[in-house]
Amino acid sequence: MTGISAVAPQRMALGLTIVRVLVGIVFIAHGAQKLFVFGLPGVMGAFRQMGIPLSGIVGPGVAILEFVGGILILLGLFTRIVAILLSIEMLGAIFFVHLKNGFFLPMGFEFAFTMLMSSLALFLGGPGAYAIESRFMGRGV
Repeated sequence: MTGISAVAPQRMALGLTIVRVLVGIVFIAHGAQKLFVFGLPGVMGAFRQMGIPLSGIVGPGVAILEFVGGILILLGLFTRIVAILLSIEMLGAIFFVHLKNGFFLPMGFEFAFTMLMSSLALFLGGPGAYAIESRFMGRGV
């Protein structure tokens, strides 16, 4: 029994790292698209067209949160704080944009729901042992 219990924390740390890297990469890509492809005026216009309140503030905030937050998640810095902010963002995406289109892509909420649940897992589980904040800042696990 000791062999299994000794391996479990390593597997948990590796699992959290995999989720953290996945979530980080996806949010970096989506944030970069908003910032560098659409541009902030384009994002604000799209958010306004989708009926998102305060689109002039929320649009840039979401773009920056996804890009910078994705980098922080990937590195394992301030993981729980960023993960809960991204979870709230994904809730907004589901309720304001995707829910009315059902579950399945391309317009449904399955992607936003997946990112919501993955971000919540990081909020609850922390960044894992292989994160910067766990290794060098004495936090996170």
